[in-house]
Amino acid sequence: MQVLRRPLAPGETDHELIWLSVSVTSIGLAATWFAFGFPWPHCLFYDLTGRPCMTCGMTRSAIQFFHGHLLAAFQWNPLVFAALCGLSIFNAYALIVLVTRAPRLRISLFSRYEKISIRVSLVALLALNWIYLLLHWRNF
Repeated sequence: MQVLRRPLAPGETDHELIWLSVSVTSIGLAATWFAFGFPWPHCLFYDLTGRPCMTCGMTRSAIQFFHGHLLAAFQWNPLVFAALCGLSIFNAYALIVLVTRAPRLRISLFSRYEKISIRVSLVALLALNWIYLLLHWRNF
């Protein structure tokens, strides 16, 4: 794997602009949804089985995170908490890069072993998160 810092090439996709826009739009839509009092999302898996799915607690974790209650956000769903922390860091990076027109970070040249390691790590993280949720499901 190689991390490069270089200017945006002509015609290259501006990932920072795209994903910052998607992130801000998603947060705005979610805030509008709850501001108008629309119903909260329900977990069909939880309704059918009485056990949490891999993403149960995601909405409550996000709400706690955006209210600044970081420990509560972590307790609702650790994987979502980690993803929101990563997203916050990326959004700050993207905003700085877009405003200052600084060189962009790009990751390239993944070896076959690195690709497999990333996939296995993601599946392991999902499994560990689900185990955590199953062990704490009575708190829901």
